[in-house]
Amino acid sequence: MSTPTGFMEYQRQLPADRDPIDRIKDWNEFHKHLSDEQLRMQGARCMDCGTPYCHTGMELGGSVSGCPVNNLIPEWNNLIYRGLWREALERLHKTNNFPEFTGRVCPAPCEGSCTVGLIGDAVTIKTIEQAIIDRGFEEGWVVPQPPKVRTGKKVAVVGSGPAGLAAAAQLNKAGHTVTVYERADRIGGLLVYGIPTMKLEKHIVQRRVDLLAEEGIQFVTNTEIGKDISANELVDSFDAVVLCGGSTRARDVEMEGRHLNGVYKAMDYLNGTIKSYLDSNLEDGQYISAKDKDVIVIGGGDTGSDCVATALRHGCKSVTQFGTHAKAPLERDHINNPWPQFPNVYTLDYAHEEAKAMFGEDPRAFSVLTKKFVGDENGNLKELHTVQIERTVDETGRKIYTEIPGTEKVWPADLVFIAVGFEGPETTIIEQLGLEQDRRSNVKARYGKYVTNVEKVFAAGDMRRGQSLVVWAINEGREAAREVDKYLTGSSMLP
Repeated sequence: MSTPTGFMEYQRQLPADRDPIDRIKDWNEFHKHLSDEQLRMQGARCMDCGTPYCHTGMELGGSVSGCPVNNLIPEWNNLIYRGLWREALERLHKTNNFPEFTGRVCPAPCEGSCTVGLIGDAVTIKTIEQAIIDRGFEEGWVVPQPPKVRTGKKVAVVGSGPAGLAAAAQLNKAGHTVTVYERADRIGGLLVYGIPTMKLEKHIVQRRVDLLAEEGIQFVTNTEIGKDISANELVDSFDAVVLCGGSTRARDVEMEGRHLNGVYKAMDYLNGTIKSYLDSNLEDGQYISAKDKDVIVIGGGDTGSDCVATALRHGCKSVTQFGTHAKAPLERDHINNPWPQFPNVYTLDYAHEEAKAMFGEDPRAFSVLTKKFVGDENGNLKELHTVQIERTVDETGRKIYTEIPGTEKVWPADLVFIAVGFEGPETTIIEQLGLEQDRRSNVKARYGKYVTNVEKVFAAGDMRRGQSLVVWAINEGREAAREVDKYLTGSSMLP
């Protein structure tokens, strides 16, 4: 504990962001930074709360409460208050392989369950986490740490997203020889192709990949397991295989006009822009451009918001994001959304803040159901039709959507991006190996054990649990590595 009265003496302070109008002119990260003294004061706000729910990592009310990787948050808050940055970094790395990722893209469920949040504003945990790891790299404290002894066991990791990288890092630490296979041309999975650069600049990802390579992990790109190498051949060539291929089958919508030119899946839009930006700074033109277009995004989640931010940087004429959910309240509903659940309150995400600055209002339209797409005589999208809906929940917990008569509306649209979630992992590897699947089509492997029905094959991350958070992927990659280590050696010292 830093100081018993810190949460009363100091107010919550977040680093300022770059001006929205300025930052949509480039693709750089938009957060600024707090000074060391400001961070020290924020660390002082962490109180002696007895049971620190911030690092419990539970699922409550349909969302996560606390940190899934069980970060030792009160400990490194105290160390920052005392000016012991290197010691804070050591505590942070005990539970999280990649705090430079989570410190940038995690929605911070730890802050939603912070005890100070019961009576005021939560501790700025995410800001402090990023500051610790950034300081570690700046000072040269983060260096390669290859294992001193190799076990002679070989492990293949399929997929180089956060789950795959975490599993690889831990298995390599245990002394196993690890090869990571990635079908894309760059290592990082959704950290590279999935999260826009303004939220996570790709040199941050590459910096960590280079470090892992120096520690002895081998990375193989442009190689799709099940196509370039059969899944069975891979299993035969290694002592264990960890499947971390993600949940990449994007859910689509079936309605009139879906075939029209101008209607795309969100990830095709985002990934095309990211690759073109990384390859040529968008000069090759190999992406879907929203310049001077009326853009509508269907889906109220993070992927949809990233489409909004990307369209703004392209120079769109207008942008609107549809969600079937109602507008959240300004304050937490303490009856239906009590602490330590993640607070469901109205906020402006970075993309919404930018759109509001550009066009004068929040770009989101709530409780909207798309009915059909309409095109011109050349097959190009020109508009879509919607209706307002009311969502209720029946006694079984099933959501029921009822259309409200008289609320029909026609929206002009040149581009529509569909961001309504993901259906599960791709099936090639699953079918080749004969893997069992759960009712949601994910690879069946019990949480905490990660063992599939196929000998020496394990599964972790979104491929096992479905679409989720980066921090959950890191959690599962770490835990799966421990179980693989046990399988290979009979015991494990991995956490």
